[in-house]
Amino acid sequence: MVPEAGRARLYHVELPMRTPFDHPAARRTTSDSLVLSLSAGGATGLGECAPRSYVTGETTASVRAALERVDFDALFARLTGHPPRELLASLHEDGFARTFGIDGGNNLLCLLETAVLDWLGRRLEAGGRDLLPPGPAEERAARRLPVSQVLDLSLDTEEFLATRGPFHFVKIKASYDVEHDARTVRTLRDKLGDDVPVMVDANMSWTPANAVGHARRLREAGVDYVEEPLPKGSWEALRTLRRDGGVRVMLDESVCTAQDARTAVESGACDAFNIRVSKNGGPLPAAGLVAYARENGIRFQFGVQVAEVGPLINAGRTLAFAHPDALTVEAGQSDRFFPRMIVAPPPAVDRDTNTLRPAGGTGWGMDLAGHAERWAVRDL
Repeated sequence: MVPEAGRARLYHVELPMRTPFDHPAARRTTSDSLVLSLSAGGATGLGECAPRSYVTGETTASVRAALERVDFDALFARLTGHPPRELLASLHEDGFARTFGIDGGNNLLCLLETAVLDWLGRRLEAGGRDLLPPGPAEERAARRLPVSQVLDLSLDTEEFLATRGPFHFVKIKASYDVEHDARTVRTLRDKLGDDVPVMVDANMSWTPANAVGHARRLREAGVDYVEEPLPKGSWEALRTLRRDGGVRVMLDESVCTAQDARTAVESGACDAFNIRVSKNGGPLPAAGLVAYARENGIRFQFGVQVAEVGPLINAGRTLAFAHPDALTVEAGQSDRFFPRMIVAPPPAVDRDTNTLRPAGGTGWGMDLAGHAERWAVRDL
């Protein structure tokens, strides 16, 4: 039953992608996001999650099932029964789950938190930066951020070099042939020089037996980082890889929670985190991981789930503009994947410079387009 105080509508967005995206863990040809619209008190907030079973164990089906157990009457009562600024302060201090009394997986919490934060932005007439804890470099607020370019398995190296520049940071999605990957690294290094960082994302496809050898081969070719090379949580093997392989390790799937981050650091398992809003439970937990990384001398980047469709994109970019000292920012490729987005204005990348500008407007700075209704699945 939809409470009189508000309305929640769920969308399951499966937009066909103009070009597929391939890596060792998955091949994607459509988006698979849940978008939530929360309307109350004269404002509407939009949230999104993009669950991936190989990342957090969640799927769109499992998140939809979890949503059925959420007490939306209580959620709307909390939204409308407290001053917006007081509610935002509670979220910063106590987190979403405690503030709203809702337990669940990271993607469920992300879906709800992004929608609530956007709603608060509309109520407070505040931009996205004002919804998040301030970064330590506020005085150096960036007007533009360079973004990384991703070479996945659907694109050959020559076409990538010819069409995807200028290059600020390059991520290569690994194949199952380390010699092929080493040749790709070497080709990029020869063309781009030594100033552009190059990372190989193995998406958990290496084993403890071959990881050190693979890392040494890629180091010889000129790689700077390897991302999530081993199965999730291979803490001892990751420590050995860092010691013996001679490359820096960025962790992604292994670091979904604050406890994961602590274990990774205490195990000596990584040099950097890939922080992604959806897998890390929302913008506020993601900001907490940034703070923890800084405290422990760990670098970080802001990544994306492939084929995000709206609020997640701008939430991640807002977080990146609060922390312009990140290794890099992955802007995603929604402009390439989707001829028509479900939100307006659609998130943009300046492809002439491969840079981002901050989103305008309040909240995440976007509204649902009219044709998004075709993806509506139910009112909650």
